[in-house]
Order: sequence, then C-alpha cells, then structure tokens
Amino acid sequence: MTVEIPAIVEAAAMEVRRGTRRGRGAVTNPAGRFERSRVVPLDEGEGQERSVEEEIGPLRTIVTPDATKSIIARNDSPDVPFDQSINPYRGCEHGCIYCFARPSHAYLGFSPGLDFETRIFSKPRAPQLLRDELRKPGYRCRVLALGSNTDPYQPVEKRHRITRQILEVLAEHRHPVSIVTKSELVLRDLDILKPMAACRLASVFVSVTTLDPGLARRMEPRAATPARRVGTIRRLSEAGIPVGVLASPMILGLNDHEVERILKACADAGARSAAYILLRLPLELKDLFGDWLRENEPLKADRVLHLIRETRGGELYDGAFGRRMRGTGAHADLLRKRFEVARRRFGLTDRSLPHDITRFRVPPRPGDQIVLFD
Repeated sequence: MTVEIPAIVEAAAMEVRRGTRRGRGAVTNPAGRFERSRVVPLDEGEGQERSVEEEIGPLRTIVTPDATKSIIARNDSPDVPFDQSINPYRGCEHGCIYCFARPSHAYLGFSPGLDFETRIFSKPRAPQLLRDELRKPGYRCRVLALGSNTDPYQPVEKRHRITRQILEVLAEHRHPVSIVTKSELVLRDLDILKPMAACRLASVFVSVTTLDPGLARRMEPRAATPARRVGTIRRLSEAGIPVGVLASPMILGLNDHEVERILKACADAGARSAAYILLRLPLELKDLFGDWLRENEPLKADRVLHLIRETRGGELYDGAFGRRMRGTGAHADLLRKRFEVARRRFGLTDRSLPHDITRFRVPPRPGDQIVLFD
C-alpha cells in the first residue's frame, strides 16, 4: 500500500505545544524508527522563530482507507488467550499515551507519537474480507478477538461503522467473538450482541485504567471517562452479556494503588472476570511515555521510571514471553498477589468467559445448491 505522507513539521525530541495538541495524548511526534531523515523547525533568529502552531495547524483527525487484502491476524504467543484477531482500524483516536500499539504506526511511515492518534487508517473492506475468510473450506472456527491492538469503538467508528458491520457478519455465521474496548459506543450494538450472547457467542472486556477522571483525561484524552466505562459494564451485564474488566495497564507509582478500587467498582457493576497487564514500553514508546510523564506528572516521573526498571530487569522494557505482561521482581510480585486477592474477594473468578464454537455455520448465498445430506 502506498500512502502519501503530508508535509508536517516534526522533530525527534521536540515538544508540540499544548494549544496545538489539545485533547491529544502524546507530547511529541518523533519520526518512526525506519525513517532516514528528521525535520526540525528553522530558527530564524531571536524573536523570529516560527511557532509549531503556524507550521502544522490544529491537529485534526485524518482517516484514510487502508487497502488491506486480509483481515484476520493470527499469532502463536503464549501470553495472550486468543490466536486470531481483527482490528478494524490502524491507529487510535483515544490517544492513550501508554498504548503498546503505537510503534506499529512506524510501518506505515508515520510517527508513533501524535500521528498515531490523528492519522487513522480504516479498513472499509473488512466485512467482505471476513465473510470470504469464513467461507474458505479450510477455515477452523476459534474465538475472534475484536480490538486486540487498537480500539474497535474509537470515535471514528461512529461514522464509519466498520466494527458493527463485522459483528453483523459474525452473527450471520454464528461465530464467537470477544471484544476489548474503552468506549460506551459498544452499547450501540446491543441489538447484535445480546442475541449472540444468549447463544454463548459474545463477551466484552471493558478496559478501566483508573477511576481518577483527571488522570484519565491526561492519560487517555479521548476515551470515555472512568464513570462511563463502569456504567458500560453495568449496561452490558444488565443486557445479559458476559462482561469482564481489564485493569490495564498497571503503572507502578501512578495507578497501581487503585487496583482494588477498580475491581470492586467493576464487580459491583456486574463484571464477572478480571485481568491486568503491567505497563509495556516497546521501541519508541519508551521515549513517548517518558516525555508525557515529565510534562504531566513531573514530581512522579523519576520514581515511576525507576519502578518500571525494577520490574524489567533494569531496563524500561523486557519483551520475553512469560515476562512481558507481568514483569519480574518484588514490585511485580506484590502487584500480582494484590490483584489475585482482590479478584477473589470481589468474585471476579471466571477465568474465561464462555464461547460456543460448535454453532459456527456457513450460511448459503443466493444461488447456492441446498445440501440435503451432511
């Protein structure tokens, strides 16, 4: 796929001013790791330097169709509970500063910083590609994870409705799906999810990182407020949809003290299961998160980064299977024990929400010959 990259000002360690990036998460917009050049603002002399605002203007969201030819991503990681997933969008307008998917934007020639949350790639062909995939003779039904990388219900979904169309295809084929989201927009699709859940074909995990609305506004600027996420859990539970809470990521020294409160609030709202992931900082995300910390939590920044290293063998990231999701060391062990105690205390004991893969079918198309005998 060829993407025309608009000319914008970008600098490897340059802060983009608050007025320009209002409602955005990243502080900087560094070039991706595959780029050979860096663009920096020209200093035209004292009092003559041009502002970043004059160079790039307001940071509006730009959505570009992605000419993808396949839609189901497969993995064999022992750290995740699924082996196939769908992401209707690349990039995420929620702007969560900690998002481990940010470095993937470098493959598109864009920055994992502000570009990740302002330059979104949609997959309008996803529903048809999925239908074609499910009809292949060799396809074997397994639970599909929807939103494993970027949120399927991010704000652009209101207009593009790709996630809803994907759900319609899955419902038509009686295919089980597990959704992860921060958005109350998932409630729009109750008319699809409710009958699917009644047949054990759908479940939802709602990501709740903090109950502090101020921290959430800074850390996840365009995601639903914590109160709305808890309310979404309540509405899903009342509709009979199995729902869990993903208390993730846990960031030592920043939000880990909330883990018990998060689990209690979500259990009271009807969550049946819980999981968490320790903060991950692969590739460019290390610097992006560090820049954000120093601007938004300057008094905590050094301690938070120190605690991260304590759980990653002295580094800011350890990508080894078995360690990357939970970390190592005394601080990681204590968090793991606290989580397990709270999970049992509040009854969030369902290890996995139920899905029935035996209901899968390939519905006949117009003109297909009716099969009388199997």
